[in-house]
Amino acid sequence: MEKSERNRIINAIIHPLLFVMVIVLVHLIQLVFEINFVSYGVYPRSSKGLIGIIASPLIHGSLSHLINNSIPILIMGSLLFYFYKEVAFKVSTWIYLMVGFWTWVYAREAYHIGASGLLYGLFSFLLMSGFIRKNKNLISLSFAVVFLYGSLVWGIFPIDVKISFEGHLWGFVAGTILAIYYRKQGTQKPPPYWPEEEELDDEYPYWKEGFNINQDQKVNYIFKPKKKKE
Repeated sequence: MEKSERNRIINAIIHPLLFVMVIVLVHLIQLVFEINFVSYGVYPRSSKGLIGIIASPLIHGSLSHLINNSIPILIMGSLLFYFYKEVAFKVSTWIYLMVGFWTWVYAREAYHIGASGLLYGLFSFLLMSGFIRKNKNLISLSFAVVFLYGSLVWGIFPIDVKISFEGHLWGFVAGTILAIYYRKQGTQKPPPYWPEEEELDDEYPYWKEGFNINQDQKVNYIFKPKKKKE
């Protein structure tokens, strides 16, 4: 593996890993000091619940809850920063804030905790972006995400009253909106293939004297008949 590629992979992992380390640390503090941070979660339409917009993704109710969120966030977060590095930080930050705020605006009256809203936002962004951008590599990534975590879709429905499906739903909506909003930033559909002049000479009855590409990606051609060999 080349050094540049290795550095790119390391840089993609750093931010998701730091976030996972923070939520693990918060959970360890709860266990070691026997503290319960649930009251710092989002409590909808209440002033005391506003702090949860920032704090709730850092708080988890159990070790299994923590693990179920940490591993997928580390994987999908790294994929986000690797394939969409130009917008990754903005996307993850907006998902974080949008999920918390929308859950505060519309959800059941209970404390909502956990980073699953962020997880669902990453999932939907990676899922939708490849198809929106029409890039073969990113579409392949979308299918890979579906294969690995497609079952997450069931979490946006009110199947289990103990689970904050509202946070899942708002995360999925946030990721989809951001995939559309940032569709023109970062990796795009490859440009059409333009033959080299030698290929034109061999395969086409006309050859291209020149072309120029303006800011709107429009191509203007100037053709003239190819001279016949005597």
